Amino acid sequence: MNDLPGIIAPALLAGLLVLLTHVPFGRVVLGRGIIFLDIAIAQIAACGVILAGNLWAEGAAWQIQLTATGSALLGALLLQWTERRYPAIQEAIIGSTFVLAATGSLLLIAGNPHGAEHVTDLLRGQILWVGRRELITLAAISLPVFLLWWRSPPAWRQRLFYPLFAVTITASVQLVGVYLVFSSLIIPALAVRQSSRQPLLVGWSLGAVAYALGLALSALFDWPAGPVIVWVLALLAAPLAFRGKRTS
Repeated sequence: MNDLPGIIAPALLAGLLVLLTHVPFGRVVLGRGIIFLDIAIAQIAACGVILAGNLWAEGAAWQIQLTATGSALLGALLLQWTERRYPAIQEAIIGSTFVLAATGSLLLIAGNPHGAEHVTDLLRGQILWVGRRELITLAAISLPVFLLWWRSPPAWRQRLFYPLFAVTITASVQLVGVYLVFSSLIIPALAVRQSSRQPLLVGWSLGAVAYALGLALSALFDWPAGPVIVWVLALLAAPLAFRGKRTS
C-alpha cells in the first residue's frame, strides 16, 4: 500500500499526456461524424505492432515503433483520401477498415502460443507498468503534436488532422490500449458537446479525474487498469452527456 503513489504517478502522467491530444481530437472526430476513426486507426497501429513482432522476433523498440507508425499513417492517409473521394460512405469505409485490421491481427498471431495474450494486452493496455522511457517517448510525441495543432490555422488543421491523429494514436495505443484510446477520445467529447464555456478544459478535467480514480481503484483492488478507467470515465461523463434537451 505504501507503494501506491509510486505506482499511480507514472501511469497518471501517461494518462494526462494521452488526454492532452485526445480530448481536442475527439471533439473533431465527433463533430465530423467519423466516430469509429479512432478505434480503426488504433487497431491498425496494434496490427502494426503485431506485424513488427512477427518480422523481428527480437526487434528493437524503434523497429516496432516505426512499423506501427507507418501502418497507422498509411491507414490514415487512405481514409483521408476516401473522405474526399467517397464522403457519403466514409463511416462504412472506416468500419470496414477496423474489421480488416482486427481480423488481420488475428491472422498474424495464428500459430503463436502467446499471440492471444499479446492481443489482449494491446486491447486493454498496460498503463500501470509504464516506465520512464515510455513516458519520455509519449511526451516527445504528444507535446509537439498538441502545440502544432493548437497553433495551426483552421485550414491547416484540416490538412494535418489525419496524419497527426495517426501518430498520436500509435503512441498512446501501445501504453493504454485500444479500449482506453477510444474512450479517451469519445467519452469526454460526448460529455462537453453541449458546453459553451471552456469545453476543452472541462474535458481535460473530467479525463484527469477519471484516470486518477480509475488507477487508484485498479491498484487497490487488483483490477485491470484500462477497463476500470473506461468505466469510471463513462460514469463521470454520463450526467454531463445526457443533461439538457435531447438532440437529433
